[in-house]
Amino acid sequence: MECEKLILCEEWDKVFPKSEKVHHEKVTFINRYGITLAADLYKPLDAEGKLPAIACCGPFGAVKEQVSGLYAQTLAEMGFLAIAFDPSFTGESGGQPRAMASPDINTEDFQAAVDFLATNDDVDAERIGICGICGWGGMALNAASIDTRIKATVTSTMYNMTRINAKGYYDADDNADARYEMKVALNNQRTEDYRNGEYARAGGVVKEVTDDMPQFVKDYHDYYIEPLGYHERSVGSTEGWNVTGCMSFISQPIIAYSDEIRTPILMIHGEKAHSRYFSEDEFAKLTGDNKELMIIPDAVHTDLYYKTDVIPFEKIAEFYRENL
Repeated sequence: MECEKLILCEEWDKVFPKSEKVHHEKVTFINRYGITLAADLYKPLDAEGKLPAIACCGPFGAVKEQVSGLYAQTLAEMGFLAIAFDPSFTGESGGQPRAMASPDINTEDFQAAVDFLATNDDVDAERIGICGICGWGGMALNAASIDTRIKATVTSTMYNMTRINAKGYYDADDNADARYEMKVALNNQRTEDYRNGEYARAGGVVKEVTDDMPQFVKDYHDYYIEPLGYHERSVGSTEGWNVTGCMSFISQPIIAYSDEIRTPILMIHGEKAHSRYFSEDEFAKLTGDNKELMIIPDAVHTDLYYKTDVIPFEKIAEFYRENL
């Protein structure tokens, strides 16, 4: 299998400062659909021997230069080899057309990251974990339910993207009529896209906020659109996903066998996050005495994107040290 030659930015273009405590390099690997993924690899400067390793991804619509890179770099400072990767069809990774998503392919992206780590000379293949943020928290649980090489999983401020696409927020649109109307609109858009020879984009995070918008929408704006977290390759920061980009999520629910995950799980969510119910409901399905749900007092959804004094990195590192 040969990796596609990707055009990778060699300058530091992250939304967080570069650490002097870790070695950083760009790497690529290929998934089983033949899509080449781009990743940032972070390794402790004083590392010796084979290391425990973590693959990080998310949020849904973000790139590795935003949240997942911050998580990966911080974990490398704490002694792990960590990578943050761009999912298929986004960021610097390959895949056509752009700005598409798939429950299957995106779960495979995590597994492909495990392939890369398991065959890396600096990694102990028996000590590999994953970390999924926001929509990639759901993908991480899905990967953990199928990939026995994953020895420990962390989800942070998790979304279940198939649930929200099929049912809406708080399952408010969980009825056949609402789904039917959504399907009609999406399939009409497919016809238009084919006729026009290009995919219409959904618009991404709102570019201007109004007083009557929900607070979490304003929070997304403050991260993705404002200088705090804006990145030109992020679909959240720019034109968004293709309108039909997440269509298959409606009828392909993930995490069907979460009750069969035998490996340790740590789920983290903010007390005041609008998305808290995703973690609580998925945690309730887990079995075994090696699962934990950690609720961060007063934190909202996006606080766990970038606030290093809110993200419980010490707890995350401790969890990985104990289970990898």
